[in-house]
Amino acid sequence: MAIDISEVLDFLPCETPQAWVDAALEHPEELLIDHANCEKKAAGTALNLMFRYVDKLDLLNKMSRLAREELRHFEQVLAIMKKRGVEYRHVSSSRYANGLRELARSSDPGKLIDILICGALIEARSCERFAKIAPHLDGELRDFYLSLLKSESRHFKDYLTLAAAYAGEPIDERVAVFRQREQELIESADTAFRFHSGPPCAA
Repeated sequence: MAIDISEVLDFLPCETPQAWVDAALEHPEELLIDHANCEKKAAGTALNLMFRYVDKLDLLNKMSRLAREELRHFEQVLAIMKKRGVEYRHVSSSRYANGLRELARSSDPGKLIDILICGALIEARSCERFAKIAPHLDGELRDFYLSLLKSESRHFKDYLTLAAAYAGEPIDERVAVFRQREQELIESADTAFRFHSGPPCAA
């Protein structure tokens, strides 16, 4: 059954450029390695929020489930890499997540709201990219990436719901700020291919 990600697509400020898809198909090992990194980082972000905000029960429950799911996805990517003979090696991070988070306010409650909005954007973009590239992949990877859409879409909603709940006021203006930065990061060229990079620089 097809997963409806229309909410995700409506939330994102732009579509992934075709040039990124082309680069992903040219760098299959880097795609898997950085995908594994992204799952691991997503789990780490959720755990950090749990340690920092111990008084927020709804956040604790949602982030606990999210961390478990992200680590399970990490294990699944590792298994695919092992099967394909892809060595898990260090690759540098893209500028994407830090580029978003540098706009976050420095103190709470604004800091928490902004980090949650960043989380929503990152999960939404991951979901969109899985759906975007899946049709171009072999059967195993295609099915795996499509299987992630439901959880990634839910993670996006969890982050956004928490941001709205803890803000106590409309968050549209803050969301707009981060959406603008996200579009800049996705559409501007990057020197190295990563899961959340922009299109590659022209040779």
